[in-house]
Amino acid sequence: MIKELSTGRFIADGDNILLLGPPGVGKTHLAVGIGLKACALGHRTVFTTAAGLIGSLMRAYQENRLEEKIKLLVQPKLLIIDEIGYLPIERLGANLFFQLVSRRYEKGSILLTSNQSLAGWGQVFGDQVIATAILDRLLHHSTIVNIKGESYRLKEKRKAGLLQRSEPFTVDAAGHSAGDAH
Repeated sequence: MIKELSTGRFIADGDNILLLGPPGVGKTHLAVGIGLKACALGHRTVFTTAAGLIGSLMRAYQENRLEEKIKLLVQPKLLIIDEIGYLPIERLGANLFFQLVSRRYEKGSILLTSNQSLAGWGQVFGDQVIATAILDRLLHHSTIVNIKGESYRLKEKRKAGLLQRSEPFTVDAAGHSAGDAH
């Protein structure tokens, strides 16, 4: 599946990619690799984190430059948005994100990474209706890659004897890992 995605055909078709899985399994690494391949194929590509994107959209909204910002974000053939779901998105941010996804719908590809299952996106966006509308547009023409496994970072720590836990790394709905101070 990843080899097929690296051909860039999904971009020519205007399809989206959703890379889903727990932290540390390589979602961002794959997204960057696919993005670099898209650049090599001549496709204008933008990479951003979800937090950075939402912050940028909110600033543009507050400065009455939202239309200009969305136009800029619709231009690239591939928009990569990393880390959807790591931080909750407030209502205004969710609405602005929906506007962006709607404007890019069937015009340009979006590649998203998320540590949340699609069923959890209502919590991420703070509104099930907005989450459903976003997913409706993203999933219409999409490939979903569910990545399972243990965090590569934690696996290296265990190998080095720096981490003793043998249970798998888990993240709760708020994005806290087991053992994190809340």
